[in-house]
Amino acid sequence: MNIIESLQWRYATKKFDPSRLLPNEKIDILAQAFNLTATSYGLQPLRLVIIQNKKLQQELTKHSWNQHQVADASHLLILCIEKRVAETFITKHFENVKAIRNTDDTILDPFKQQLITSFKDKPKEDITNWAAKQAYLAMGNLLTVCATEQIDACPMEGFIPEKYDEILNLSENDLSSVLVLPVGYRAEDDMFSKLQKVRRNMGETVIYHNADN
Repeated sequence: MNIIESLQWRYATKKFDPSRLLPNEKIDILAQAFNLTATSYGLQPLRLVIIQNKKLQQELTKHSWNQHQVADASHLLILCIEKRVAETFITKHFENVKAIRNTDDTILDPFKQQLITSFKDKPKEDITNWAAKQAYLAMGNLLTVCATEQIDACPMEGFIPEKYDEILNLSENDLSSVLVLPVGYRAEDDMFSKLQKVRRNMGETVIYHNADN
């Protein structure tokens, strides 16, 4: 399939085949795609939790409004944000830039100090909202990769983050869950897989400003 055909094939899977597991190489592709997602300033204030444990998935289903995709999916991906984006976090990023690109400190320091000052002055709520937006960028990227790799997925906001954080001990690592993505293979009897995709006409959603206009 080309990319458009893949996106036409993709849908929010309502029923997974619990007997089918994604191979490790597919999960590795998703993990790499997550890590390669574009983020603001390149800071990556995100972590990805990958679960392949039916008992744990079943427990999390209770805190996902009983959406059975969580239990039946091959794997459950949980997109989390860093609860603190402080000086040490920003400094570590720039140390990584220096190590990989061998960029001199005289070039890096002005931008590093600008970010440290900016984040120090931001209210915690603003930082949380900023980080959550990065998680949505990652979710969009993962959905496209799932489509190209013929991996079924269902993006979800319908869960109780506090319960996920508690069960997975996320707070101990200064993380907070934001989005959930069950992945696997659609069940043969998922009626939604046969439905035609419904989208607004492109003339209503895309605006062109051409040089000749």
